[in-house]
Amino acid sequence: MSEARRERLDTPREERRKLVRRPAYNSDTFGVFAEQFARFMGTATFLIYMTLFVVAWMAWNTLAPPDLRFDRFPFIFLTLMLSLQASYAAPLILLAQNRQEARDRVIAEQDRQADARAHADMEFLAREVASLRMAVGEVATRDFLRSELRSLLSDLDERATQVEERAQSHDDGADEPSPGGP
Repeated sequence: MSEARRERLDTPREERRKLVRRPAYNSDTFGVFAEQFARFMGTATFLIYMTLFVVAWMAWNTLAPPDLRFDRFPFIFLTLMLSLQASYAAPLILLAQNRQEARDRVIAEQDRQADARAHADMEFLAREVASLRMAVGEVATRDFLRSELRSLLSDLDERATQVEERAQSHDDGADEPSPGGP
């Protein structure tokens, strides 16, 4: 029985139940919220709203009757509110920047792959163009064919005239009486 209570080294421990559970959240949803918040903080609208808030705060705590003022000079509570806003804004902006950096990294990798494919395609096309140039260099041009046909035609004309001259000379020799003839 004492052995059952002792932990054995060859068996895993049972998972302990936690008293306080960690909050579960969707990181993409939170990231989208952070990006929207960071985008809004970078607009003129946010600056106008923030300026109006600070001016209203200072006006109320300066011009209102003393018993209705909630933040006495030198506006310590306003400073605390602005510090609180900044302490939440900075991590949200950093989160938005990290997400943008991750997207930029993915886009850069896709661009690099597209550039590599385009480079390979260009090299292939350059080789094809070079092989076509070499093949065209071996193909007979129209002028070359004309000159060859003219030279063949002149050769044929020369042979035809030679054959005619022989035939005439042969015919001329047949019309003359042979020396031992009739």
